[in-house]
Amino acid sequence: MTVPPVRQLSGTGPQLEAMSRPSSAGGGGLGAGKAGGGKHGGAAGASVAAAAAGVSSVAGSGSAPPSSTVSMPATGLVGQSSELTALFECPVCFDYVLPPILQCQAGHLVCNQCRQKLSCCPTCRGPLTPSIRNLAMEKVASTLPFPCKYSSAGCPLSLHHSEKPDHEEVCEFRPYTCPCPGATCKWHGSLEAVMPHLMHAHKSITTLQGEDIVFLATDINLPGAVDWVMMQSCFSHHFMLVLEKQEKYEGHQQFFAVVLLIGTRKQAENFAYRLELNGNRRRLTWEATPRSIHDGVAAAIMNSDCLVFDTSIAHLFADNGNLGINVTISMC
Repeated sequence: MTVPPVRQLSGTGPQLEAMSRPSSAGGGGLGAGKAGGGKHGGAAGASVAAAAAGVSSVAGSGSAPPSSTVSMPATGLVGQSSELTALFECPVCFDYVLPPILQCQAGHLVCNQCRQKLSCCPTCRGPLTPSIRNLAMEKVASTLPFPCKYSSAGCPLSLHHSEKPDHEEVCEFRPYTCPCPGATCKWHGSLEAVMPHLMHAHKSITTLQGEDIVFLATDINLPGAVDWVMMQSCFSHHFMLVLEKQEKYEGHQQFFAVVLLIGTRKQAENFAYRLELNGNRRRLTWEATPRSIHDGVAAAIMNSDCLVFDTSIAHLFADNGNLGINVTISMC
């Protein structure tokens, strides 16, 4: 098979009652807020070798690496690129085999993630050891744009292989996971399916309407790790309010309060929120941009990008073991 040389392209007041559930922090219960108010398999070794031979001279010509987002307006070039990237498809997971590229003794490729789980080549059943580096195919890969793994979900980007993993970690088209704190719910799906999932699988979480509400967490003295959760609906969007008590540092129990938008990161930039503790002639306020549920509660807590206070501060504002937090959502 003769493969044409590859061109390098660049492109242009309700109460919440705590409900017990297992905690990843190893504590007692966690509270849920409850208000009173395809691709084909990998190419055969001969096809891979032929493609490498046909293009390796171009890849080693000293040209600059392609840009991270590649635009290919010519229909013929798009077809050629698709044919070449198809040669890099892993026969096991159908994702792309990206550098460093290793082959079996017969020349068949398999991605590094799948290779670690295999005892023999999935194509010829031959041994995968010793590891053989395919430098020619790595040079070919450096000249090609690879579609984002979430292209079937709508992502339009094609990227250089070195930037593909980082993009996919934050791609807005990757599936959403359940935004509820803890690790018990394994649901994932589209953004449009998040609210139906919460209403069906997490019925104890109550939604309140309005820009300014009071988030009342009851029984804050419960032992162990505890979560209180409520939804707030305003500006035609839904926001998740989370108060979490845990030991981020051993022997030091803290409270973390944050607001998440049921939406994308770009949508979240259009809003701001304020959390305020009031009582006993004291006031504690936190203002920030809500995080997208794509980021999650854990990331906010890890970076302390939320309202943080310890148990002694909580008791200054609590009334009979109940803690009220004023929550205000505004548009920027």
